[in-house]
Amino acid sequence: MSGGAARAAEGTLTFLASGSGQAFAAARPALDAMAGKLYELGDAAGQGAAFKMINQLLAGVHIAAASEAMSFAAKQGLDLAKVYEVITASAGNSWMFENRMPHVLDGDYSPKSAVDIFVKDLGIVQDMARTERYPVPVAAAALQMFLAASGAGMGRDDDASVARIYAQLSGATLPPSKA
Repeated sequence: MSGGAARAAEGTLTFLASGSGQAFAAARPALDAMAGKLYELGDAAGQGAAFKMINQLLAGVHIAAASEAMSFAAKQGLDLAKVYEVITASAGNSWMFENRMPHVLDGDYSPKSAVDIFVKDLGIVQDMARTERYPVPVAAAALQMFLAASGAGMGRDDDASVARIYAQLSGATLPPSKA
């Protein structure tokens, strides 16, 4: 059996797994004990991991886009708390914006999910895409921002630290870091 695990929006552990029916039957007690949600994604090896990487592609892109938007709003001199209020009630909202931008507003970059996790995961996405000869330019751009944050010494900081890189590049002022 192969797969990956991800935290669902509501904070439960979600398993994305593939394997034979026999493997699922043998693992069922452990999976039921750990998983809030289990997706059985076929019997081919790697299917669960592939589903997880599609999720991570979207999650990383959404964090990078949210960080770009919040830093751009800061550069425009907008009230960031009001930006958060408006965006979370608008079509531009995403779960990642709603979840990660409070870290920026609070200046709290203690890791809930680290920058280097997305350096790893978006790197895997790049490798998978290259193998398939499939272009992923938006994911590639997001990876570059996570690499910039990691290279600036923020690899173990919260992944919302990508906003700090955008701020550094543009001269935008974000709420002061609590670190």
